Amino acid sequence: MHNPEPRGPGLFAISDLHISFRENRELVEGLRARSADDWLIVAGDVAERYTDVEWALTWLRRRFAKVVWTPGNHELWTDPDDPIQLRGEERYRRLVRMCRDAGVVTPEDPYEIWPGPDGPVEVVPMFLLYDYTFRAPGTRDKEESLAYAYRTGVVCTDEVLLHPDPYPGREAWCQERVRLTEHRLAAADPALPKVLINHYPLVREPTRALRYPEFAQWCGTERTADWHRRFNAAAVVYGHLHIPRLSWHDGVPFEEVSVGYPREWRQRGTLPMPREIRPHCEQPRPDAIQ
Repeated sequence: MHNPEPRGPGLFAISDLHISFRENRELVEGLRARSADDWLIVAGDVAERYTDVEWALTWLRRRFAKVVWTPGNHELWTDPDDPIQLRGEERYRRLVRMCRDAGVVTPEDPYEIWPGPDGPVEVVPMFLLYDYTFRAPGTRDKEESLAYAYRTGVVCTDEVLLHPDPYPGREAWCQERVRLTEHRLAAADPALPKVLINHYPLVREPTRALRYPEFAQWCGTERTADWHRRFNAAAVVYGHLHIPRLSWHDGVPFEEVSVGYPREWRQRGTLPMPREIRPHCEQPRPDAIQ
């Protein structure tokens, strides 16, 4: 089964904390490690304002033995109300420096080894963005897909607040992030299983559960579709979709770990908590009770 009884220190994950909402900030204030050696993965969308991101990650670092962060799109927004008006790559680098000052692991740091009860795994936070290749149904290219989204009114706020400076566009920034990350992964030990962490899903399939399929174009890139196979993934952790669930792709567990907005988690009827990641779990039989 996927959730056996606890066995000592755990590797936990959560995303899309959105602490600008009072209820979500209170949730973060209440988070505690189960044991002194627990790790916590934070897979993006902590908040929009720089100081809120800093507060949350510093708070969580005091409560977990190690915190591993990768940015979502909201951390990269240049909100007009944020005193920190940095844009694009410069904003990302400022967030990385803040994390290092707080003792939080980022995509720019050496990969950490989680000494799990079933064997070690390499914990790999990634910052990859998206390139509009998860196009709206029936569209042929980025321009047609974006035009369809604007006609339906389903347009990500990134189009206004996520600036790609100094790159000519978000897809160009994504291309460079994919190139850099692929190079690092190719140089890593291929025999060591990995927990791949990204704000966006590495494969297209999870986005098919979206209520508005045209939103998928802001949810990842086709360039990573085989990474869970190529780079010996024991698990993949992501958020962004606000559809928390476990799915399986080529025998690899994909964990969507988002909290989402208060209206969403209230509707689910359960208090959001970090999900324990079991990198070496096996896919249940089709007839197994889950």
